[in-house]
Amino acid sequence: MGDQAVIGVDIGGTGIKVAPVDTEKGTLTSERIRVLTPQPATPEAIAASVAEVLGELGVPGPVGITLPSVVRHGIVETAANIDKSWIGTAAEDLFSAATGRSVGVVNDADAAGIAEMKFGAGRGHGGVVLMVTLGTGIGSGLFVDGVLVPNSELGHLPLHQKDAEHYAAESARERDDLSWKEWAQRLQEYLDLLESLLWPELFIIGGGVSRQSDRYLPLIQTRTPIVPAQLHNDAGIVGAALFAPTE
Repeated sequence: MGDQAVIGVDIGGTGIKVAPVDTEKGTLTSERIRVLTPQPATPEAIAASVAEVLGELGVPGPVGITLPSVVRHGIVETAANIDKSWIGTAAEDLFSAATGRSVGVVNDADAAGIAEMKFGAGRGHGGVVLMVTLGTGIGSGLFVDGVLVPNSELGHLPLHQKDAEHYAAESARERDDLSWKEWAQRLQEYLDLLESLLWPELFIIGGGVSRQSDRYLPLIQTRTPIVPAQLHNDAGIVGAALFAPTE
């Protein structure tokens, strides 16, 4: 791609984070910009926000964008923590039209996982590795010998008769005013469920709360080694950039 910048855009249920990325080093080349996700988080509203923040960033080049959704061939199949009108949307076409740029779109946790496997805590690990992102919801990036199994969306496994993310996401800790110990107990239940299904060889815990991993990870006991993400909450931006079109 020569000297052309690559932009990563990480869209979540609460915020949209944008930064240019050095895709050889896996680092941001300038401070990221964060804006609130518009509510309701419709396709048109989010596309307009992305176009506006890219204009504020002022860096040309192709763009990779994450969504908290199953994304197949550029089409949004599910909508977690964004408006249900996303389902069936041709996201790459929508964002390309709104921004005037070449755009790639990918599931948010898949992007974060790709970044951690290439540049962070998963680098060099074979076997089954599971990245779990904790934020407004719970995302998952599943890898087998370094190869992504896309759109695993394991935050929506049933736990206590509801989606696991409703019970154990970082937003649940805030919503229910849980202590770190109380939240760790919920995470323990969720990780036990994942372990019994997949028997991974490594758990990587990501999302913004990974920066405070010393407050809850020592309280969790799994047979699988468990480590915090090294790229923390920038993993989604870096991973998004890796999915930007190269031509």
